[in-house]
Amino acid sequence: MVDKPLLAIVVPCYNEEEVLPETARRLTALLEQLLEEGAVAIGSHIVFVDDGSRDRTWALIEEESERNPFVSGVKLARNVGHQRALLAGLETVRAYADCAVSIDADLQDDVEAIREFVQKYREGYDIVYGVRRSRKTDTWFKRTTAQAFYRFMRAIGIELIYNHADFRLMSKRALDELSRYTEVNLFLRGLVPLVGFRSTCVFYDRHERWAGQSKYPLKKMLAFAFDGITSLSVAPIRAITLIGFLAFLASGAAGLYALISKLLGHAESGWTSLMISVWFIGGLVLMSLGLIGEYIGKIYQEVKRRPRFAVEKTVQLPLPSEREKTPARL
Repeated sequence: MVDKPLLAIVVPCYNEEEVLPETARRLTALLEQLLEEGAVAIGSHIVFVDDGSRDRTWALIEEESERNPFVSGVKLARNVGHQRALLAGLETVRAYADCAVSIDADLQDDVEAIREFVQKYREGYDIVYGVRRSRKTDTWFKRTTAQAFYRFMRAIGIELIYNHADFRLMSKRALDELSRYTEVNLFLRGLVPLVGFRSTCVFYDRHERWAGQSKYPLKKMLAFAFDGITSLSVAPIRAITLIGFLAFLASGAAGLYALISKLLGHAESGWTSLMISVWFIGGLVLMSLGLIGEYIGKIYQEVKRRPRFAVEKTVQLPLPSEREKTPARL
């Protein structure tokens, strides 16, 4: 059994002014209970990461940090997206925390499951995945597309934890290992399983969003899924070769049919079949070029090695060298 850890709860936020006070209240209550039970060390706290919000999210974080000793904040210089904002929080806390839990601000993930996360960590697990028991709160469309996405990812060789999003616990050594993955195109749900180490799952019931609107409309969800596919697998680009080979076989069969028709004296050319063939091949070529271009674009982003995020401001974050002083603050 691992001794009680210093826990950091990382919460990426983007325009979450409606829900942030309630999120802070619930997470604070949980930390107080864990401290009373002796499950976590004094100094455990919450880190809200403001991903370039345009509302009062950062102002609320600052206000909360002034009256709540459990609350810290990191403000990014601009909006960089959920995955990079989450990584910014994890990179910040890994210098001093024994383990970190990532959770979204919308309170859809069960806060009480963190208690079991910590228990699993103390039993020796480095990574604990929060997994939904069911998708009954989703619409039929979202549930069907999500299941299709997981099946497709598994089919092309990408191992994801089924029904797991970004609600997880990672130990310090797992965070240190994750920091070695320096790619710009982030898909943490696929990267974390690559880290390895001993892992387990905790099942929970996902709730409706407490307040506000989802920051992931259909367009963003599709882009996120496509990023995940192209960031972790070259199977789609290999599929182009297979499609090209099948198209070659089809064209060979068509050529043989045309030759036989010529020999039999039935060589009347069909305008419809010709146009369908031209459009089909043209569409296939353009689709293939677009997919190849997607991979080339990712290579272009990677080789420039631009920073994945920039921190503009922080509030109430303990310094790594001050870890022993943290209890006095609390």
